[in-house]
Amino acid sequence: MKRIMVDMSATLIHHGHVRILQKAKEHGYVIVALTTDDEIISKKGYVPELTYEQRKEVLESIRYVDEVVPSKWLLDEAYLDQHKVDLLVHGHDNSNQVNEKRLLILPRTNGISSTLLRSRVLDALSSIMKKESKDL
Repeated sequence: MKRIMVDMSATLIHHGHVRILQKAKEHGYVIVALTTDDEIISKKGYVPELTYEQRKEVLESIRYVDEVVPSKWLLDEAYLDQHKVDLLVHGHDNSNQVNEKRLLILPRTNGISSTLLRSRVLDALSSIMKKESKDL
């Protein structure tokens, strides 16, 4: 069975994550390369809403996921080799430096991302705070 890797941060897990994992599962054994907390802080500039261990627990409960391993922000051939990966599955925004023969690019799910969800929550919180300050 082929070993398929999907790399993600999954800071706010949503249906787009599930869809890419489902597609990856069609190709074999799915390993999620989950970005560590330190990498998210370093690359995205914020502390993730869920810790690495919490995100890992959620991902391991998804039926399309066979294994979860910690990862840096970007993957390379050495990392794929370390985990005996045949194919890396990623959205069209891929920046990983891997051989194209080991890469399957899938379209991202339109209208959803962890960034968008985070923005919606912050907007809702801002609206609530404005309303409460008017009520005082």
